[in-house]
Amino acid sequence: MTATRRRSTGTRPRRPVWEERPNPVGQGLKAVLLTLLVAGVLVPLWVILVTSLSSRETIADAGGLVVVPNGIDTSAYRTILAGGAVTRALWISTLVTVFGTVIALTVTVLAAYGLSRPGTVGHRWLLAYFLIPFLVYPPLVPRYLVVTGLGLKDTIWALVLPPAISVFNLVVVRGFFQGIPQELLDSARIDGAGDFRTLGRIVLPLSRAVIAVVGLFYAVSYWNVWFDALLFIDRNDMYPIQRVLQSYLLAGQAPHTSGGTTGVTMPPTEAIKMAVVVLTVAPIVAVYPFVQRHFIKGVLIGAVKG
Repeated sequence: MTATRRRSTGTRPRRPVWEERPNPVGQGLKAVLLTLLVAGVLVPLWVILVTSLSSRETIADAGGLVVVPNGIDTSAYRTILAGGAVTRALWISTLVTVFGTVIALTVTVLAAYGLSRPGTVGHRWLLAYFLIPFLVYPPLVPRYLVVTGLGLKDTIWALVLPPAISVFNLVVVRGFFQGIPQELLDSARIDGAGDFRTLGRIVLPLSRAVIAVVGLFYAVSYWNVWFDALLFIDRNDMYPIQRVLQSYLLAGQAPHTSGGTTGVTMPPTEAIKMAVVVLTVAPIVAVYPFVQRHFIKGVLIGAVKG
């Protein structure tokens, strides 16, 4: 009778709000908002890049930061790369990022796989042990005493080992592993596969998306490390790039140049600072597009392709 009444009156059932087509006003507001968000990200990057490639006269005319370029001057890059401090810091940051990401991913995957299996010995106690530091962050003084007591100070391991595992990433990977059908793991065990073979042949191929996303999180975290370097690194030749950037931008230190620069006019301070920022951000910006396609799959914790 309801269908007959709707047919007779000619009205259609009302759809939910999220299924309604957006009106022109809503589409216009979304376009404006997205444009402002994109501009808020791209404009600062553009100003940093243009300022790093500007001459002293252009920066003086602009009163500081340059928005409209007027020629290209690479003297700031040549100055900071000639001294060796920035190149050495880039190398230290690369080592820390590579070693740290590999170690952190290995520990996270092994711990997440063990905690995702119901029959693991001490499953609940181990999970609680990992969650306690996530809820109550350890103080700095005990952390400093542990690092110095182990003899890790002034080494790259002081930047690699303390943040080697993130409880948040562990929980994300564990949730993804729990979404894998138990029948697949049981079939592998029936065929004689052990835990490590099951992890390498079945679990990891199904988890490439979440592993890629978590790996990027770890890589960005290690690349941006500077507070640990401020605490545990006293040698200038062991500074990562973020520590060098902090000394240039906040402490106002001048770049250390190699010999033979006596009498040579130094580039403007603003150009040098922005050049260091570009060299710091460029590696992550270059890597991000290759991992971006995994983000949608990585956040779908329970998604499994059979």
